[in-house]
Amino acid sequence: MEYPDWGALLRRLSSDARACGWREPLSFDEFPYLVMSDPSLPNIFQNWIDHEKESGGLLAVIAGSSQRMMQGFVLDASSPLYGRAIEAFALNPLPPAWLAEALGCKDPVAVVEAYAVWGGIPWYWELARPFGKALDDAVDALTLDPLGPLHTEPDRLLLEETPSALSLRPLLDVIGGGSNRVSEMAGRLGCPVTSLARPLARLQELGIVVREIPFGESEKSCKRALYKISDPFFAFWFRVVAPRRGFLAGATRSARLAVWRSFKQGIVSRVWEDLCRRSAAALATESGKGKDWYPASRWWRGSSSEWDIVAASVDGRCGLVGEAKWSDRPFGENHICGIGAHMSARALPSGLPEAVDQLIFVPSVSGVKRWKNGGWRVINAAAVLSSLRS
Repeated sequence: MEYPDWGALLRRLSSDARACGWREPLSFDEFPYLVMSDPSLPNIFQNWIDHEKESGGLLAVIAGSSQRMMQGFVLDASSPLYGRAIEAFALNPLPPAWLAEALGCKDPVAVVEAYAVWGGIPWYWELARPFGKALDDAVDALTLDPLGPLHTEPDRLLLEETPSALSLRPLLDVIGGGSNRVSEMAGRLGCPVTSLARPLARLQELGIVVREIPFGESEKSCKRALYKISDPFFAFWFRVVAPRRGFLAGATRSARLAVWRSFKQGIVSRVWEDLCRRSAAALATESGKGKDWYPASRWWRGSSSEWDIVAASVDGRCGLVGEAKWSDRPFGENHICGIGAHMSARALPSGLPEAVDQLIFVPSVSGVKRWKNGGWRVINAAAVLSSLRS
């Protein structure tokens, strides 16, 4: 059957749906590309939704990887599809706990290490699955090797945005390289600080970069904000691959692996710290169970000691502070006690209530999964992953 235009196809779908009582979702993937090939498509969809689809009882779903265009289709008041959406949402990466099932790996420490590279994108998980727990081999074959399928992945994704986001590459390069303050970025790029407001807003809109502020600071007026790449794979790629594309093009496998291993500890540590912050509220001690919590954040100020994890309950009665430490080897009791003593000796961030729980996050502990001692509680990788399953 040939259809002369979109309207004819949609009317046929409605007719067939009515005839057989079919009401399942009808999905149109990569909708922005369809619109680029036929700009009249949103108007045709509007007419179909307002008339044909209603009589057919169909549920229609449109999806696309260009966030800006998808938002424009349903949120822009001038768009033909404005006001027609029952639900509109971004499809977020999968939580890290599902990676264990995807890779067939039961070791929580290995799962965290894998998530620090692949993040929550199922396609990356599928590519990495044949390598099992051999993360170094997977990183080299899929990403470091110039022939690997993910060697130029971020460039491809930036290019697919409409309009293309490749112009943002220099800014991502400096953020991935460790310049997290706006003044540092401007200095590296040789441009005025004021010129970065719009590109940083675009990167946040795309979900590639997040703005981080210290606990207790105002989101609008904070002048100590830091910017970091949010997606683990993007962060890894811009830290390891992007600055060394020329080197990787001619390097041997052993040389490529040596580079990766020199960065591995730091990359996994940063992702582990982020996972611990995300899990903090769910793992609060009994005094905080059942309460609603504000999202946990870091706290830093000048030369004062930094806290990795700080959170307060919405009712203002409970708070928690925590430290996240990473090692691929189990932590012994002496090391744990040392961390706890260091925490107890430090001043707490201002703005916390009197009742404050202290948590120590480590991937694993020798012979013990969890215990409470000296006013602080130890939480391992298995508990963190379990709390982030949904």
